[in-house]
Amino acid sequence: MANGKFISYLRVSTERQGRSGLGLEAQRQAVADFLNGGSWKLLQEFVETESGGKDDRPQLAAAMALCRLHNATLVIAKLDRLSRDAAFLLSLQKGSVKFVAADMPEANEMVVGIMAVVAQAERKMISQRTKAALQAAKARGTKLGGFRGSTLTAEARIAGRKAATTKAKARAADLVPVIEDLRKEGITSLNGLAKGLTERGIPTARGGVKWSAMQVSRVLQATS
Repeated sequence: MANGKFISYLRVSTERQGRSGLGLEAQRQAVADFLNGGSWKLLQEFVETESGGKDDRPQLAAAMALCRLHNATLVIAKLDRLSRDAAFLLSLQKGSVKFVAADMPEANEMVVGIMAVVAQAERKMISQRTKAALQAAKARGTKLGGFRGSTLTAEARIAGRKAATTKAKARAADLVPVIEDLRKEGITSLNGLAKGLTERGIPTARGGVKWSAMQVSRVLQATS
């Protein structure tokens, strides 16, 4: 039984099929059947119309961004087709969102396994770079191993701040389309944007339910 917030992602392969609605209604019905019962809320539906030769998935990227903002689950109508789409799998792997397939809700572990195979090469390269960095550190006389009661080095603190900045910029990038929509509605002040984000139910970076003008200002600064 479905519970929580959901965002649906539907996909058709050609522009003609997208205009006609062929395939979309069946996918939409599959999502509706999956969500039937329980305590759930479908926040938004995204429809991708693209040819099989294209790797870009702008609607999928937008759907995953909204999932991250709302901590929602991406619900896909048909996984059996999308699971053979390398670009789709890579987008899910990098998107860091929860997802479920309406036609194969029990297949999550299988999908994770497929993505793990795709990610294996990258993990191998990371491992090689890590080993090389450790060897270089050891050559410089740096002591390696577990915690020895030492304080954080300046490099570690810089790395921590860099990671926090990167995370803040990524979330700010997810918020840009929402803020642009509010601006198109004539809302331009920081207080107005804060109210708009609050009314749309988007949590703040720390999980709060109410935005302030200062928080909006920080988001805008992160995207400038």
